[in-house]
Amino acid sequence: MSESVRVEVNYDDLIPNNVNLSSDRRLLKALEEWHPGYIDWWKDMGPEGWNDKEVYLRTAVGVDPKGWAVFDHVKMPDYRWGVLLAPKVEGRTIPFGKHKGEPVWEEVPAEYRSMLRRLIVIQGDTEPASVEQQRHLGATAPSLYDMRNLFQVNVEEGRHLWAMVYLLVKYFGKDGREEAKMMLERRSGNDDKPRILGAFNEETPDWLSFFMFTYFTDRDGKMQLESLAQSGFDPLSRTTRFMLTEEAHHMFVGESGVQRVLERTCDAMNEAGISDPYDIEAIRALGVIDLPTIQKKLNFHMSVTHDLFGAELSTNAAAAFEAGLKGRFKEEKLEDDHQLYNETYPVMQVVDGQLVEKDENAIAAINSRLLDDYITDAKGGIKRWNKAIAKLGIDFELKAPHKAFNRKIGQFSDINVTPEGEVVDADTFTANLENYMPSEADLVFINGLMKPCYERGQYAGWIKEPKVGINSQPGDFEYVRLA
Repeated sequence: MSESVRVEVNYDDLIPNNVNLSSDRRLLKALEEWHPGYIDWWKDMGPEGWNDKEVYLRTAVGVDPKGWAVFDHVKMPDYRWGVLLAPKVEGRTIPFGKHKGEPVWEEVPAEYRSMLRRLIVIQGDTEPASVEQQRHLGATAPSLYDMRNLFQVNVEEGRHLWAMVYLLVKYFGKDGREEAKMMLERRSGNDDKPRILGAFNEETPDWLSFFMFTYFTDRDGKMQLESLAQSGFDPLSRTTRFMLTEEAHHMFVGESGVQRVLERTCDAMNEAGISDPYDIEAIRALGVIDLPTIQKKLNFHMSVTHDLFGAELSTNAAAAFEAGLKGRFKEEKLEDDHQLYNETYPVMQVVDGQLVEKDENAIAAINSRLLDDYITDAKGGIKRWNKAIAKLGIDFELKAPHKAFNRKIGQFSDINVTPEGEVVDADTFTANLENYMPSEADLVFINGLMKPCYERGQYAGWIKEPKVGINSQPGDFEYVRLA
């Protein structure tokens, strides 16, 4: 079956799916038993105060990339979460690692059971975490359009949790069911049961943070999913390939959201005759977010996301690659032997307190390569933001922070590096911290702008309206029915 063949989703079952769940009674029963706990989690930790409102949401009806979704108003607890896999590719072989060229696995290889389960659990844990981080944002939405995008992201993150739980329950028996249960017990930022990865325990206190999160941190999700989509375990590959079709929307929300904030700031500066982007007090008096503060938010969110890629040299990542479980970004397009036994990769490291690049074994450097791919990918959006700023005549350029800046994981965590990549002592770094990342006063200012705008077709003063409505809807469309 080719990638483009349409696979319909069965909506007759309690759990929508395109994997013929009704033929596996034991699996169906286990998922149906998990379902009430999921709904309880959603009502407890999903968007606060909005479960009774109808939202204009898209829902998958197939996996055809040319038309897989329908749009309708629905209350979020009634959203049809389900299990959706990309079409099976007949004759697919393992594309990398020591099993390269062998037929893909339909069942979990016994020797890789623990490693594979861990990969699925870590990926799955990020999905409910982001919903929890964003649960208060509906109260300060700058428009019904933005509120709807938030809720669409939330329900799709919830579906991504379903995707990982399906794999755990179907392929890992009692252990998988226990892991699925714990997914609903952990909470973002909780002292006793936090989410597994640090970035998913950070608060998302304002809408600029949300846009930055969906651009930078969801992009880590894209990179991880692209790597898992190469997996020799075919059910994981098919699951993540479908997840990528949804992830693209999340990054669009982030990139377009930040750009609308930037454009509104530049428009306000031009209207007021302000040409200096560092005239912060005067710019803030216009009720918009100044560009230097947006740069500081970018520094924070991108650097926190860098930590999600783990240590620069990793035995775990190397083992997953060699086993054929997790590949590299766009593995199939890379021009090498896809086994890497005799290959090296340049890895930035700390030597005598300084940053140097050293060639390391390419398998050990899998994390470093994925982070480099992420940085290249993320810089594309930054470049587009800068084009928007330049088009509006403002002399200011956003920049990606150095990969060693503000790191808490890996060897860079032991040194102090400025966003420009200069190694400095701890006192110098601390003294300049408010120039690198948002200060408490910056956050208070941004928070002060976060007033809800719930009128149809209206937008808060700090953000520009979108160029096109969702599904080509008119500007005053009722994306969320408040009555």
